[in-house]
Amino acid sequence: MTTPSRLYPLLEQFDFARERLTNRMAGPVMDSGDGTDTKVGPMTDEEYLWEPVPDCWSVRRRVNGPGPQATLLAGTGDWGRDAASYPHPWPPPFTTIAWRLSHLSEMLTLRADHTAGAHALTRDDYPVIGDAAGAVTDFDAGAAAWRKALLRVDDEALDTVGHCTYPHGSDSEEPFIDIVWWVNQELLHHGAEIALLRDLYRARQH
Repeated sequence: MTTPSRLYPLLEQFDFARERLTNRMAGPVMDSGDGTDTKVGPMTDEEYLWEPVPDCWSVRRRVNGPGPQATLLAGTGDWGRDAASYPHPWPPPFTTIAWRLSHLSEMLTLRADHTAGAHALTRDDYPVIGDAAGAVTDFDAGAAAWRKALLRVDDEALDTVGHCTYPHGSDSEEPFIDIVWWVNQELLHHGAEIALLRDLYRARQH
């Protein structure tokens, strides 16, 4: 299948953001922003779970129950991600790297399934990862699945409202190309947040 020409810029943006975030989390070098490589160590478990302010939302061992203002732990497995039924707490709780990365990886994995898979995965099916190395690997798998799904769409699919049946967004209301754009924005802004938290964690040690 030939990739639609208007999808190419979005794929390039996605690839750039994905690579930059992965390198920022795993090292050994990252793009410093001025075109030069900067050495960076892999994210540690302590950093992944670091709570810089009181009452953070994070990922937690299921046996310990949800954190402050959370009413449930989303996902499956020994770990879960802090969540709450509507109405959500306001203002939104500050979230850790672990929470943000789990949210991002889940979104990529589920949207890939609801675009080119069984259209069946839910948040209850998604395994939440409790260690940094495993979470980075899981992010990479979700990103790869989403990109593979994008390579299977044609121009008609890009214009189709509801082509992706992901149940937790506006997918049923917007043409698929707008959803592709939105996923890129999620990756860009959560990637920037994770990078900033890494910087803050490093600065607190000096």
